[in-house]
Amino acid sequence: MTTPVAGTTSGDSGTGTGTGTGGGESGDKGLAEGRVGLLGAVVIGVSCIAPAYTLSGALGPTAAVVGEQLPAIFLVGFLPMLLVAIGYRELNRAMPDAGTTFTWASRAFGPWVGWMGSWGLLAATILVLSNLAGIAVDFFYLLLAQITGDDALAELTRNVPVNVATCLVFMALACWVSYRGLEATKAVQYVLVTFQVGVLIWFSVAAFGHVGDGTAFDASRIGPEWFNPFAVDSFSSFAAGISLSVFIYWGWDVVLTINEETKGSATTPGRAALTTIMVIVALYMAVALGVLSYSGVSDGAHGLGNADIQENVFAALAGPVMGPTAILMSLAVLSSSTASLQSTFVSPARTMLAMGHYGALPPSYARITPRFQSPGYATVAAALVASAFYAVMRVLSEDVLWDTITALGMMVCFYYGITALACVWYFRKELGRGPRAFLMKGLLPGTGGILLLVFFVQTCYDSMDPSYGSGSQIGGIGLVFVLGISVLLLGVVVMITQRLRRPAFFRGVTVPRSDSTSTV
Repeated sequence: MTTPVAGTTSGDSGTGTGTGTGGGESGDKGLAEGRVGLLGAVVIGVSCIAPAYTLSGALGPTAAVVGEQLPAIFLVGFLPMLLVAIGYRELNRAMPDAGTTFTWASRAFGPWVGWMGSWGLLAATILVLSNLAGIAVDFFYLLLAQITGDDALAELTRNVPVNVATCLVFMALACWVSYRGLEATKAVQYVLVTFQVGVLIWFSVAAFGHVGDGTAFDASRIGPEWFNPFAVDSFSSFAAGISLSVFIYWGWDVVLTINEETKGSATTPGRAALTTIMVIVALYMAVALGVLSYSGVSDGAHGLGNADIQENVFAALAGPVMGPTAILMSLAVLSSSTASLQSTFVSPARTMLAMGHYGALPPSYARITPRFQSPGYATVAAALVASAFYAVMRVLSEDVLWDTITALGMMVCFYYGITALACVWYFRKELGRGPRAFLMKGLLPGTGGILLLVFFVQTCYDSMDPSYGSGSQIGGIGLVFVLGISVLLLGVVVMITQRLRRPAFFRGVTVPRSDSTSTV
């Protein structure tokens, strides 16, 4: 049965009607088909994760919590991501659709869960877009100071009007590239990703070189205890380390949102997701082992236990490790945040495109640019919301801004967990058909989904403590918790509003509930 859908798919004029279909068909949303192969998808996935930017801020806090077990925590944090990626792969094989979480959770659990799952994705990506733009501004002025030798330039990032104006320029440029479609995105990402990965590998090799030469700050020999997560001194520290690890792997699912534009849409995105995660964990392990071997975990000048360097480990260690080429690390982090800023537009734009296509958002979100065959309206909408959010929060309080960013971990665990469990429920009637079906469509994604939802609940509980994040509070409750829950409640309000205006989707007309054995 095919049902009409309120959506537009041809041109910015808003004309045309999409058709939602059940089963494995996605309906023609007007996106350009076959534009990205496996390599291009992996490059976009790595770009969205932004390893140089992510490690610059995650290495120090994670090492401060778990010490020498830094590699172990990175490996443990990688496991739920791998399990969830398996679920994404199986769902994509059955029904490749740019809506991913939105479409898959709606088919498995119904429109309400699907809508809220997509809200979690949209909230997380919009929040991180503002964060990426802010980081790009910081490193832009730091790089100018390093090039010119004028330290005063680095302080321009603290000037609120200058900071906000520069951030909006970065956001506009990233939006412009994304608006031009995946061909432009892919071309930009090949350059930026190759550069940042090359610098990170160079940094790791240089760190090991200092250890071998005896010139490391606090040379430490790699030992088996570094890979033992049970050696972490407390469960609280273990949980905190895992929360940080979940964040550093987030972003690989962008390769699924471009499934309708990928060569081999049913299989290539799943392979790209798993490949992206494997590449990232290998890169993270190389850098983590290099830094740990070079610096140790003491509170000395370059030790990972030194609170003064934990906010940005690379800023402190690039000089001692890389010598006169240290400026390349600043450039790598800048290129990393800029590349991720641009590629992160892909997920919210295509999610909103699918929501507009299936009638869960206004039809304007389903508009496709005729020239570039990209979700132009949704891309610009994402840029405007992220820009406004950053500008308002940066003017009000930098603490409020960064606490809101901290809350995005809650969103990530929320929508990843829902999507993984949607895999189990959608394929529930197949699980008894053999070991592979039980393992790949049931046990593994189910385990990953449950773990992430447990992390979601744990993070909600922990963030109620006023000391969580910046230490700000409202009525004795941590600001991170208040902001995170407020964002989710806002999603409920928007969802109810859309239910009143566009009832067809919420009645299961445009995206009917089904399972893998249904004929819809």
